[in-house]
Amino acid sequence: MKAKTLKQNKVNIITLGCSKNLVDSEVLSGQLAANDIAVVHENKKLDHNIVVVNTCGFIDKAKEESVNTILDQVQLKQKGKLDKVYVTGCLSERYKGDLAAEIPEVDAWFGTLELPFILQELNADYKAELLGERMLSTPKHYAYLKISEGCNRTCSFCAIPLMRGQHVSKTMEAIVTEAEHLVKNGVKEIMLIAQELTYYGLDIYKERKLAQLLEKLSDVKGLEWIRLHYAYPNKFPMDVLEVMKSKPNICNYLDMPLQHASNNMLKAMKRQSTREEIEQLVHSIRAANPGICIRTTLIAGFPGETREDIEELKDFLVRMRFDRVGIFTYSHEEGTSAYALVDDVPADEKQARAQEIMELQQELSLEKNQEKVGKVLRVLVDKKEAGRYLGRTEFDSVEVDNEVVIHSTKPLKPGQFVNVHITKAYDYDLEGEVVG
Repeated sequence: MKAKTLKQNKVNIITLGCSKNLVDSEVLSGQLAANDIAVVHENKKLDHNIVVVNTCGFIDKAKEESVNTILDQVQLKQKGKLDKVYVTGCLSERYKGDLAAEIPEVDAWFGTLELPFILQELNADYKAELLGERMLSTPKHYAYLKISEGCNRTCSFCAIPLMRGQHVSKTMEAIVTEAEHLVKNGVKEIMLIAQELTYYGLDIYKERKLAQLLEKLSDVKGLEWIRLHYAYPNKFPMDVLEVMKSKPNICNYLDMPLQHASNNMLKAMKRQSTREEIEQLVHSIRAANPGICIRTTLIAGFPGETREDIEELKDFLVRMRFDRVGIFTYSHEEGTSAYALVDDVPADEKQARAQEIMELQQELSLEKNQEKVGKVLRVLVDKKEAGRYLGRTEFDSVEVDNEVVIHSTKPLKPGQFVNVHITKAYDYDLEGEVVG
């Protein structure tokens, strides 16, 4: 290393992509801190000398962002502002050999499950006793909690299994311990994440155990909200809804990516469900828990998608009236079974179709929000921004869902719960005044 590094090393971790990557970065941060190595996340001061870029390799845009970020850091290294640049995460897992040849200035490349090797490179020991402890990069009142790694599904568009491997569940004891650590450090809300939540337990307990896990987590004292992300619709465990209804600290919220509603597309995507089965499942979920908020994610522009498929998807959205919808444009990923298909929908048409879907959902979202005017909702305060407080209801997750603009005569703090009388509704947000 250069002479200036005789002072203590300081590691900056840059995280790209999904919340699962964020958790990995937080675990790495916790391990480095426990080894008395200075570590920061997304450092703006630029007073660090080592960078770890935790990359995403999910779709084209994410890969491009990851490569550009690596190149930016390499440029800083060439200017003498950094000593070392390391790369980890999904893009590195998937394209390590090619990337190493293309960007030789990177000091080392690591895959998604190579934390001990990163630590070794940074002269740190992996500390097994830190299980469940990590350095949060989110505001301290909420955190993501990963309950499993990898995925056993074979959806034709998805490269995640290539980068994250097969499904591996954490034990219930390890997850509860991690939740207890988080709460002890001020966390009020945890968002359960996995590539597929509903598969949880099949590998280690030989049956789906998400409901039992929720029972145990709901007993963690001080844990106010538990939120479920990424539930697969096929063989959905309905006992989860009974626990959700019976436990006040489990949010009436379910994030269930469906990807499409046309049977032609669902079959081509290898989703293992038909539109009819999905509609019946949504009806069953709402019958079991009438107050539930369902979020879904869709894909526009899959190979072979026609105008008829889009019209069918729009009809489905009107019939189902989901509370929250997100959409991606299809990305042609090598290594997936869909890569053998012709990527025949032009990029601008994919974007136009996605916009068309979201314009429809915007109308539906406004209608649903208008139904909340006049109601009093429990809101978690997230931040103060531009002189106003912003928060979320139990029906809204961080960054991807609605916010509530909160008016209060008294100062509020992030992590505080308040009752808000809703006075206005917008396409994707609510506004109201604190009562009580």
